[in-house]
Amino acid sequence: METEIVIRGALAKKIITMAQDKGQTPEEFLTQLVMEAIKDPHERVKLYLELSEEYLREAKVMEEEGRITQASEKYWGAVASLLNAIGERRGWRHYTHRDYWEIIERIAEECKDPEVLTLFDSAEKLHANFYHGFLSPWGFKIRKEKCLMLVEKLRKYIAER
Repeated sequence: METEIVIRGALAKKIITMAQDKGQTPEEFLTQLVMEAIKDPHERVKLYLELSEEYLREAKVMEEEGRITQASEKYWGAVASLLNAIGERRGWRHYTHRDYWEIIERIAEECKDPEVLTLFDSAEKLHANFYHGFLSPWGFKIRKEKCLMLVEKLRKYIAER
């Protein structure tokens, strides 16, 4: 069952403005607020993992509908949510793009897997595509496949720790 909240008017405008001020989408901004309110780190990790799965499902639907710019951001969201889960679990900062890079580099070094870095590059291209719409369907497909490879590596990393 899908649950949905619709926010309109002055509150929606304020959320959008506050999110833009932080360089986030409204969904990212609200997620951060909710996560800050959840005191149990295990509950935060669980929610990040659930969000990752939701983003993947939504991305697939959007891609099937031909909405690749929106699908791009959902694939990115799946990766970011996994990085947030890892950050929570390991006690690492995971609030900014810089934090994500630090996490990815730590994982690549720890696992002796430099491919993680180039896979993350593709995930970032998908994120940028949401804002700039520069990927062709062919370019999107290649980056999406790399992003899904990264998702699998991150899931494995989480499962092993």
